[in-house]
Amino acid sequence: MLFDQFTDTVFLKDDTSLEKQCNALERLNKEYPNNKEIEEELYIAKKGLEGENEIKYQLKKANIGMYVLQDVNFEYNDLKAQIDFIVITKAHCYFIECKNLVGNITINDKGEFIREYKINGKTIRKGMYSPITQVEQQREVYKKIWDSTWNTKGLIEQVKRKFAEKNFFTFHRTLVVAANPDTILKNHYAPLDIKRRVIRADMLIRKIQDDIISSDKDLWDKPKESLKWANHFLSNNINKDNNYYEIYQKKYVKEPIIDTTDLRKKLVEFREARAKEKNMPLHYIFTDTELDIIIEVLPHSLKELYQSNILPEIKIKTHGEKIIEIINNWK
Repeated sequence: MLFDQFTDTVFLKDDTSLEKQCNALERLNKEYPNNKEIEEELYIAKKGLEGENEIKYQLKKANIGMYVLQDVNFEYNDLKAQIDFIVITKAHCYFIECKNLVGNITINDKGEFIREYKINGKTIRKGMYSPITQVEQQREVYKKIWDSTWNTKGLIEQVKRKFAEKNFFTFHRTLVVAANPDTILKNHYAPLDIKRRVIRADMLIRKIQDDIISSDKDLWDKPKESLKWANHFLSNNINKDNNYYEIYQKKYVKEPIIDTTDLRKKLVEFREARAKEKNMPLHYIFTDTELDIIIEVLPHSLKELYQSNILPEIKIKTHGEKIIEIINNWK
């Protein structure tokens, strides 16, 4: 099958961690409705998901033949990269960074990014970390993986390796896509190289089409070759199974301070009664220091009490069951 007969957009991976993040934050937002940090994080995550969905929509209607992977994670030694989209066409592969920012983006003649937005009628202008640098760094992590896969023992392989190295950045391109339709992209004075790689979502397909038209047709891949290329990316993807609910809960939800006054009172009363019953000093039951640690750790079983090493074994054998009973019946 020739590539001009292959016009589908095939998603080999179309899931994104942003959906899980939004679901976790939605749940936390209901449980802690007045937590501003959770509300802000949820807003950002929703914006990011909206942006990715807009790019996804544009790619699906492209009608030029491509393989797509969404939310790809690479790791090489201690280096990590998360790429919003990898798009493989017959001519090039694109590493795409999605930005769905509120406000306008200006790129000056030095290639610096300035974001402009309004809060309560006041215009705010802030510099932002270059998304071009960000996506280039992500590509560099993949390049290290790519470098490590070559077998250059034979002469032919060495020639192939040299050609591939020379053309790596031609075939593996980077794009930053502004997905918010209301964003005005002011790049009139931006360096030409950056201007060509920062585009609005509605211009994404035209950009890919123009690149294909201007590419060397002799180097076009057949669908099977492009699929092999795409599967190589997929095979190096690291599946993330993060529990975002626990991550955000730990980050934004402060543990309530538990009033243990009543528990302390009950344990002190038990100690006094037990000491009188056994005709022994109070510290034979537990010392004040041991009491403080018991209240801090709050063991709920004899096993936990043994594992905590708060009390000597003889004290646990003699008084442990009653201590655990008091803790478990408290509140």
